[in-house]
Parts: sequence; C-alpha cells; structure tokens
Amino acid sequence: MTTSPVLRLHGFALSNYYNKVKLVLLEKGLPFEEVVVLPRGGEAVLVDSPLGKLPYMTTPHGPLCESAVIVDYLEAAYPEVPLVPADPFAAAKVRELSLFMDIQLELVARQLYAQAFFGGQVSEGTVKRTRAQLDRAIPAFQRLAKFAPYVAGDTFTLADCTAVVHLPLVAMATKLVCGEDLLAAHGVDWKGYVKLIEQRPTAQKVAADRKADQQRAAQLAAMGKVPA
Repeated sequence: MTTSPVLRLHGFALSNYYNKVKLVLLEKGLPFEEVVVLPRGGEAVLVDSPLGKLPYMTTPHGPLCESAVIVDYLEAAYPEVPLVPADPFAAAKVRELSLFMDIQLELVARQLYAQAFFGGQVSEGTVKRTRAQLDRAIPAFQRLAKFAPYVAGDTFTLADCTAVVHLPLVAMATKLVCGEDLLAAHGVDWKGYVKLIEQRPTAQKVAADRKADQQRAAQLAAMGKVPA
C-alpha cells in the first residue's frame, strides 16, 4: 500500500510565495502533496496559519507558515540536496539575498498589484512612494546579487527559487503602473536570468502549473464563478 506524502503544501499555484516553496520541494526531490487553499479560506485555515496567510505547510511535526521559515525547515530537515552552502557565512549570504528580495523588492512592488493585475486603482501617492522605495532598493539588490550566472553566484540556491518567482512580478507591476520596468531601468537583466532558470525541469513544472491555474481562473471568471 502506498503511503501519503508527509509534506503537504497548502495554497494555490498563482502565488509566487507558494511557487517559491514548491520549487524548493521539487529541487530537493521531496514527495509532497498540494492542497488547494484560496485566500479567505475560513476558520479551518487559521488552525495552521494563524493570520490565514498562504502558503503554509503541514509536516510530520506540525504546521508551518511564512515561506522563509518553511524553506529553512526543508533545508534543515532534508539536507541531502542542499540549496544553501555548507559554510555558515555563505549560507547566511544566500538567505540574506532571498529575504531581501521578499521584503525590499516583492513586498514593496506588491503595493502596485491591485492596479497592475486585478483591475483596481492605487493612489498617485502610493505609486510615487513605491517607486521611490524601489529606486533605492534595486541598486542595493544589485550590490548583493551576483548573476554569475545564478543570482547568488555559480551555484543554484534557495535565492534562485526566490528570484525566479519575484523578479518578473516586480518588473511587470512597475511597467504597468509606473510606465517602465524599474528592474530593467536600473540595468538588471532579469529576462536573461529567468530564461536560464526556466531551462530547469523543476522551473518548467512550476510554470506549467501556474499557467494551468491562470487558465482555470479565467474560465471561472468568464462564468461568473470566481471563488470568494
């Protein structure tokens, strides 16, 4: 009798943070189950993710929320295929870069997503503030990133699992709302980098699942059945 995977990733394939964790799981070759949970998933979600944030993961030891914590757990619990260097300082630099992209790039650009992707509108003040924050953060990111050829150096790491899901969204959101791709404007060749990462079968799997989810969401929207 086949046993069920002990790792269950809860969330949905349109989420970049979900896909960051999923890419880590695939790169490590770990068996896992995907459990579709949409935003505003109700009281049942709060048992495992106290703020209802997605993704979250259930493990043999209990639930974990926050993608940065989840991937650190996976690295510590399943070290056979490492995604951070063995050297403590080098490992810290990879995590530093990954967290920087989470907090200083993606979460800042997220202020534009309502207008860029969801038909909403953000204020001129928000656009101005977001652009100023990114104009400061992107050069700082360039000082941390290597792109040699991977974002943290010559080896694929956790930082790449973060970069490949975040950088396209930052670029697209700023182009749609600010009128220009701020990453490209600062000289970040994110398109060339993403093409490199997309040669990996794991990244192709994540992209295919995301595309399928986009198509399902579009069909539901056309039928007036968008999940609440």
